[in-house]
Amino acid sequence: MIPSSTVTVAALQMTSGADTHSNVEHAFALLEEAAGSGATYIQLPEYFNYYGPASNYGEVAQPIAGPLTDRLCKFAKTHRVVLHVGSMLERVEGATKFFNTSVVISTGGDILATYRKVHLFDIDVPGEVSYQESRAISAGQELVTVELDAFTLGMSICFDVRFPELYRSLALRGATVLGVPSAFNARTGQAHWDVLVRARAIENLCFVVAATQAGTTAQGLSSYGHAMIVDPWGEVLATSHGDDEQVVVASIDLNEVSRRRAQIATLALRRPDLYGLRVDNG
Repeated sequence: MIPSSTVTVAALQMTSGADTHSNVEHAFALLEEAAGSGATYIQLPEYFNYYGPASNYGEVAQPIAGPLTDRLCKFAKTHRVVLHVGSMLERVEGATKFFNTSVVISTGGDILATYRKVHLFDIDVPGEVSYQESRAISAGQELVTVELDAFTLGMSICFDVRFPELYRSLALRGATVLGVPSAFNARTGQAHWDVLVRARAIENLCFVVAATQAGTTAQGLSSYGHAMIVDPWGEVLATSHGDDEQVVVASIDLNEVSRRRAQIATLALRRPDLYGLRVDNG
């Protein structure tokens, strides 16, 4: 029998805050709903288990593997799903800062890959938003793709979506689905989120799955929401609406990647011989 090229994927929208127990229980309820919908790949958002003040990072950060990932591995194995843990705070012995780390778990309950966010959210838009993720988080140093049974996943987290060269590199490594779990800022999200997610799909002719945080926490962290599943042509197959917790589900046909890449061969027609110049931002 020829394996089906169609996969049902789910992106979760959460309203996480500083209560880790509540966040985790909400996450597992949404995971149950997603698995019950028939999804075999489920993606959680960035900072799914804790989205609060950096002063508490030391209390909530865990090693990978650790107690929380052990529970998630058990869920993946029980439900026979690939679980993409959008991101959680990773503690590494001897490190002075933490990592914002994404984890992919197989249907057998094994950790297949980890990705540490390489582009940290250090911005200052006067009158809009000012934030320095790097004060408590160290940047990752490695790009990651992971081979799943159905597709090759290119990993990223939130602010990474503003760096197209990252996604081009993942596509050149074979990625056919790009994961963008996020807690995208509400102010900049209104202007840029939808456009950026669709652009990453179109320019690489990949599917994009983007789980999100939504709403405003008790500490005033506001996230845009709009969890999305986008096809290689840039069409939004499914999206969340409003700020409540939701499961966004769509069936994706992986044959669309090769079909669209044959029509517009942007990967093959690149001119890397001309791209060697560096721009001095100063």
